[in-house]
Amino acid sequence: MKKDFLYGVGTSASQIEGSYAVDGKGLSMADLLPANKKKRFSCVQDGSFALANYDTQQEYYPTHNAIDFYHTYKDDIRLLAGLGINSIRISIMWSRIFPTGEENEPNEAGLTFYKSVVDECLKYGLEPIVTISHFDIPVHLIKKYGGWASRKMIDAYLKLCQVLFTTFKNKVHYWITFNEINMILHLPFVGGGLCFKEGENKEQKMYQAAHYQLVASSAATNLAHQIDPKNNIGCMLAAGEVYPFSCNPDDILAALQKNREQYFFSDIQVRGYYPSYARELFDQKQIKLDILPEDNEILKNTVDFVSLSYYSSRCVSVDPKVQQNITNGNAFASVKNPYLDVSDWGWQIDPVGFRITLNNLYDRYQKPLMVVENGLGAVDKLTSEQEVHDTYRIDYLQKHLSALQDSQKDGVDLIGYMAWSGIDSVSASTGEMSKRYGFLYVDYDNSGQGSGKRVKKDSYFWFKNWLTKNS
Repeated sequence: MKKDFLYGVGTSASQIEGSYAVDGKGLSMADLLPANKKKRFSCVQDGSFALANYDTQQEYYPTHNAIDFYHTYKDDIRLLAGLGINSIRISIMWSRIFPTGEENEPNEAGLTFYKSVVDECLKYGLEPIVTISHFDIPVHLIKKYGGWASRKMIDAYLKLCQVLFTTFKNKVHYWITFNEINMILHLPFVGGGLCFKEGENKEQKMYQAAHYQLVASSAATNLAHQIDPKNNIGCMLAAGEVYPFSCNPDDILAALQKNREQYFFSDIQVRGYYPSYARELFDQKQIKLDILPEDNEILKNTVDFVSLSYYSSRCVSVDPKVQQNITNGNAFASVKNPYLDVSDWGWQIDPVGFRITLNNLYDRYQKPLMVVENGLGAVDKLTSEQEVHDTYRIDYLQKHLSALQDSQKDGVDLIGYMAWSGIDSVSASTGEMSKRYGFLYVDYDNSGQGSGKRVKKDSYFWFKNWLTKNS
């Protein structure tokens, strides 16, 4: 890979920090998602359940304690730096900086914490890659404005950006505006703080919220470049190529349309305008968006790079019989691909699909790509000898890193790769600790019980050795 290539690991503030109500932090929507799977599903799909039924006396909320990174960050960053990485992806909890989202001045205790985290990263030579909004909105903004359903969110978001870009000038040079921005169509509460009333036009509301996020992202890109021309701003997709199940032209058309559903966001963030297929889709569905003339000017502020998460590919068919054979994939259900194995959670494992996805994204945009999430969620067992033998994760990463290298040989311009994750954390989709991704095992269970001890898995030593040989 290139000499200046960024090899690192990724984290998410709401999934690791804990300390959800200390030092002036306000309530985040991530704090409202209970461990109970059925209730959690209702929350992430609809949102109104979370707002109406938040009860700390009756429910356990995994993000309230998470893995206590808020207090252990110095040791955790030291352990992660020991991998031999040169970068780390972190995120900011909006409600730690502006507890309600409407304060005139930021919460200094929150800023102090993130200053210390960034300085700790720099101390070990780790380039911080910062996600501004990672499935995190102050609850106050959801209750008052309906989350990203309101245009008022744009100014609230830009106020946060102004503080971050100014505070971390000359220290942070890589920013991602929204984590997996296309997830607003699949998990609208998690992606945009959206709640729905019975009979409400969900697509209208989701695409309107998406528009406000896209305008906010472009305005933030412009602001970042004004404050520091050295800033590099990226968009981010939850990516993964959608295959046609067969060579039936109808399957191929269905796959094209599904791929457009995710590319819609990056098409606008990279090209600076709405694609023609989106305008036609809105006409067909009678979706009428609040788009001001100045919005179209703001959208012309395009990103510097395209970042993505990749865990698996998907498959689609128009055949009702084939459609009955479904496998899970986070928020993306998929027709089962008979050529692929699946993870413990039903995600289809496809390293060749990783290479295909990278090629298609670069062919489409000709912008540098940064992989900011890639990894395997699995049930890891801590042995009596305090070891974790996660050979399955090593196999997954080895094949995907090989595909990453192959894509560069294909001519793809890659600038970074962040494994997900450096350390076990609360799963954003299921709220579980048992769904582990990290190189570092954290001794907590699904109910938050455990010592919190960090243990280096076999994959930790494997990745460290791989980096020595390949970076």
